[in-house]
Amino acid sequence: MKAQYKPIVPLTSNSFKAEHQVKEKFNSPWHYHSEFELTLILSSNGVRYVGNHFEDFHEHDLVLVGPDLPHCWTTIGPQNIEASAIVIQWREDFLGKDWINCKEFEIFKNLFKMSQKGVKFDECVALKLKEKFINLVSLPPLNKLTSLLEILQELTCSTHFRTLCDQDFKDKLNHIDNERLKTVFQFVDNNFSQKITLTELSAMVCMSEESFSRFFSKVMNKPFFFFLNEYRINMACKLLLETDKSVTAIGYEAGYESFPFFHRQFKKFKKCTPHQFRKQYQLVK
Repeated sequence: MKAQYKPIVPLTSNSFKAEHQVKEKFNSPWHYHSEFELTLILSSNGVRYVGNHFEDFHEHDLVLVGPDLPHCWTTIGPQNIEASAIVIQWREDFLGKDWINCKEFEIFKNLFKMSQKGVKFDECVALKLKEKFINLVSLPPLNKLTSLLEILQELTCSTHFRTLCDQDFKDKLNHIDNERLKTVFQFVDNNFSQKITLTELSAMVCMSEESFSRFFSKVMNKPFFFFLNEYRINMACKLLLETDKSVTAIGYEAGYESFPFFHRQFKKFKKCTPHQFRKQYQLVK
């Protein structure tokens, strides 16, 4: 399976699509489409992939993804409630061929340009706009459109955001590369707590170990084992915050056979020890 192209079909006679999605869990395949997508997570947590970037997501995750940029949200572990999100999707020409060049709308140009990297807005922005997102879904058509423009204006004026992936990520991909990356991501999602070798991964994508290493580093701008350690440390952080398990047990559960190595990798990625990370969170709480 490759990163799937999924065309978005607007509701009848509407210029864009907005829906409240409720699922047992988020498990859509890594995919892309021709539309912009603005997603606000209302419940669930797990891992979000946007281009060559990945990180944990939680409630109030607010992300704008540009056209043809591969992405997915994947729920990880047992959840107490259903996964829920407001998802808004629109085509570049949804208000007409040259609407973005009209003086009234020029303010959106930079936001849309940044969306080619994926834009993650801080939780304070999500909380400020949450009610507007929820209400938008059930508004009459004209009010729905004006509400979307108001949301985009708020996001355009915000300084509380960061971009997620490399500008040229899409240019590095072809259908075969999409297929390979999706296979790797799914395998890591399902097996990060086990020993993972280049031998088994390269065989899964029909490449030699050397070719796979070069491919992954070129496309993701990071070696595979850097990516794997980054992923495991993110999973360890999730366990540190959400469970009372010992740090040692969490290290093993995250896929590390040696606690000293887990400790070193944690400090490398988080600039503190696992104990300090958990303590800092408890102080905030």
